[in-house]
Amino acid sequence: MSERPRIRTYMSRELITLMPEMEINRAMNLLIDNRISGAPVLDATGNLLGMLSQKDCFKAALHASYYREWGGSVADYMSSNPVSLDADLDLVEAAEVFLASSFRRFPVMSEGRLVGQISRSDLLRALAGNWQ
Repeated sequence: MSERPRIRTYMSRELITLMPEMEINRAMNLLIDNRISGAPVLDATGNLLGMLSQKDCFKAALHASYYREWGGSVADYMSSNPVSLDADLDLVEAAEVFLASSFRRFPVMSEGRLVGQISRSDLLRALAGNWQ
């Protein structure tokens, strides 16, 4: 039996990333304009600090509707200490993580550095392509 394919083969490598000090409305527009459900938040040296999701942006939008103005930064709304997947995780193990989680995408790490991101859609395409 051959070795199972790894997520590093199917992850997205060209990422939209955010900085914690970025204004939340600017970050939200980046998600909308790029049609993505979330993005990693990195510090100035490229360390992963968190993830900003559409759900996080809803919190900012509701705040803006109450107070009639946008305010705050990505750091105010992001989810800190994100769960990440290792680039060498196999597709089946990754599918099990997705099944146990409500997250739509995960940052992918290799040797402590962000190397990509994998979404439910990426993984489903990979699974369908490997076992049809």
